[in-house]
Amino acid sequence: MYRILSQQKDFIVVNKGPGLGMHDEAGEAGLTHQGLVSRVRADTGLELYPVHRLDKMTSGLLLLARTPEANRALSMAFAERRVSKQYLALSDRKPKKKQGWVKGDMQKGRGGSWMLARSQDNPAISWFDSASVREGLRLYRIKPQTGKTHQIRVALKSIGAPILGDERYGGTAADRGYLHAWRLSFSLGEEAYDFVCQPDEGQWFMLPELHDTLAGLVP
Repeated sequence: MYRILSQQKDFIVVNKGPGLGMHDEAGEAGLTHQGLVSRVRADTGLELYPVHRLDKMTSGLLLLARTPEANRALSMAFAERRVSKQYLALSDRKPKKKQGWVKGDMQKGRGGSWMLARSQDNPAISWFDSASVREGLRLYRIKPQTGKTHQIRVALKSIGAPILGDERYGGTAADRGYLHAWRLSFSLGEEAYDFVCQPDEGQWFMLPELHDTLAGLVP
């Protein structure tokens, strides 16, 4: 369900598996399903602090701070947009455009879903580019500039390319939601860090053509 990729004195980096929530959830018969944070705390014996979050369906890179001081510093870096984030997504729909900006305010819809509005009062901002993997399947690289709930999922829906497996936003049913936190770059103190984590779960993420396509993306 997760793998520890790096342990530093101030934080650890994990690869979160798809389908794993961030926090504990109440289940049937009063049982509690452990979320990612509780699992990593229990396995490592560390008092960890989630600096940011990933949706349950989203896999990939996640930072957990090891001290309150590191948590404050890293949280501030995210809030001030000093952290570079890149995500990968797959869609089986033809987009309205193959690259560019998606900007707009996020409005609450029904049942916990969100919608992209035309207004720009406090917009969600994402840049993306894309490339064909095979007939009927396209890879998207998304660089969100803000951190709104469901931002990437709504952005891709807005260009007519809902994420494969993301049925909440009109995506085709699949074995998982095909959204992955791929790259994370930031500085802490005097150190600069750049983590990359290739997707390793889901039949469509395992296609040889996808890795060839990903290698061809311009940095």
